Amino acid sequence: MTVTFYWYPKCGSCRNAKKWLDSHNIKYEPVHIAENPPARQQIEELYKKSGLDIKKFFNTSGQKYRELGLKDRIKDASIGELLDILSTDGMLLKRPIVTDGSSVTVGFKEDEFSEKWL
Repeated sequence: MTVTFYWYPKCGSCRNAKKWLDSHNIKYEPVHIAENPPARQQIEELYKKSGLDIKKFFNTSGQKYRELGLKDRIKDASIGELLDILSTDGMLLKRPIVTDGSSVTVGFKEDEFSEKWL
């Protein structure tokens, strides 16, 4: 199995997730989320396959999130509007995002990775 690993190399959670994947010999294709962000359609597919609330895809601690004042904007926005916002900048996406095409994890929690990827 090879997973797609959307990450930002300077992100601590991403580096921890990479170490975890490496230590468990899980093959992955790294995608730099800022340089090659997923398109809106890809984000929508990831969202649908994840089973998570769309708001879980936002990097709420990111500078871009604060700059755009998204805390108040996302409360009442439709899913379509939120997908549009997420697709404008890879740095708005919570990371890492890992997918094998059917399962998706957002962020790094070791127990969740063990459950999904082992």
